[in-house]
Amino acid sequence: MNSKAGGKATKEETLLKHQQHLQRQRDVIAYRMKKLAAKQVEITKKTNEMKEKIRKKYEDMKRILDEDLRITLTQMDTEHDATEKLVEDRIEDCYLLTQELDEEISDISARLKTEETDVQNAETDRRISETLKLSDPDLIQMDEFKNEQLLSLTINLLLFIRSQVPVTKKLFQSYAADVVLDPETAHPKLIISSKGDSATYIDTWQDVPDTVSRFDTTLNVISQDGFSEGRHYWEVEVSEKTYWELGLTYPSIPRKSCEEDSWLGRGKESWCVEYFNGDYTAWHGGVPHELPLLAGRKFTRIGVYCSFPGGLVCFLGADTMTPLHSFCTGTFTDTLHQALCPGHDNEGTNWKSLRICDASRSAPVL
Repeated sequence: MNSKAGGKATKEETLLKHQQHLQRQRDVIAYRMKKLAAKQVEITKKTNEMKEKIRKKYEDMKRILDEDLRITLTQMDTEHDATEKLVEDRIEDCYLLTQELDEEISDISARLKTEETDVQNAETDRRISETLKLSDPDLIQMDEFKNEQLLSLTINLLLFIRSQVPVTKKLFQSYAADVVLDPETAHPKLIISSKGDSATYIDTWQDVPDTVSRFDTTLNVISQDGFSEGRHYWEVEVSEKTYWELGLTYPSIPRKSCEEDSWLGRGKESWCVEYFNGDYTAWHGGVPHELPLLAGRKFTRIGVYCSFPGGLVCFLGADTMTPLHSFCTGTFTDTLHQALCPGHDNEGTNWKSLRICDASRSAPVL
C-alpha cells in the first residue's frame, strides 16, 4: 500500500511538474506574442515615419521646381512686357504722325481751293522717314537666344530628373546579382549561351545528358548558384517576346514530373510572372493572379527582386520600375535559384531569346 501510494504521489508530482513546465512555456510564448505585436506596431510606425519624410522631400522638390518655374516665367514676362511697350510706343508714334499728315492733307486741299500752291515738304518728309525707320518691325526683336537657352536648360533639368526617377531604380541596382544559367538543368529544347546569359527555344530535341537536374517536361532552366540570405535583383530582356515566364524556385522543384507543379509558380516551390499574348499572370502554389491592369503593356526588361530578410518576391517592369506583382512569403525555407522559361515558338512569334541583363546599369534610352 505504501509503495502504491508513493508511486501515485510520484506520478502526480511528475504530472504537476510537467503542467508547471508547460505553463511556464505558455507564458514564454504569450510574452513572445506580445513582443511580436509590439514589433509589428514599431515596424508600422517606422515605415509610416519614413514614408512621411520621403513625402515631404518630394513636396520640397515640387516647391523648388514650382518656384523655379515662377521665376523663369516672370523673367520671360518682364521681357515680353518691355518689348510689348516698345511696340505700343511705335504704334503711337505712327498714329500721331498719321493725324498730323491728315491735317496737312486737309490744309493742302484748302490751299488748292484758294490757289495757294506754296508747299514745303522737307521737314514732313524727314519726320516720315525717321518714323518709318524707327518703327520697322524687323528692328523689334525678342531675345530669342536667351529663350532658347532657357528651354535648353529646362530640357537638361528634365533629363536629369528622369535619370533619377524612380529612385527605387538606383536602390535595386545596388542589389544587382550576377546570374549564370546552368545548362545542366535546361530542357533539351533550350540552347543556353556559352556565358550562361541567355536561353533560346529551338524546335529540336538536343542530344544532351539526361541528368537528374535536367527539366524534361517544361521549358525551364535555373541558375547555377543559389542564395539563402540578403537581397537580390536581376533583370531579363523580354522585348519582341510573346510568351515567357520568369521567377524564383527552390532546388526541390520537380524536374521530370508530368504534373503541372513542374511549371514555374504551379507548385509551392516556385514563384513567377507569366506573359502570354499580351496578358500577365502571377503564379505561386498553383494559384493564378491575373493582372488585367497590365494587359497590352510591353516592357523591354522585367526585374525580379527578392529579400530574404523580408520574405518578399517582387516583379517589376524594369523600364519604368512599374510594379507587376509581389508575393509576401514570410520565410523562405530553402536556397533560391533564379529561373526562367523562354516559352515555345507560339505559332512562329516567339523565337527571340530571353537574355539576362546587367541589372546594375539602366537600359539605354532609345
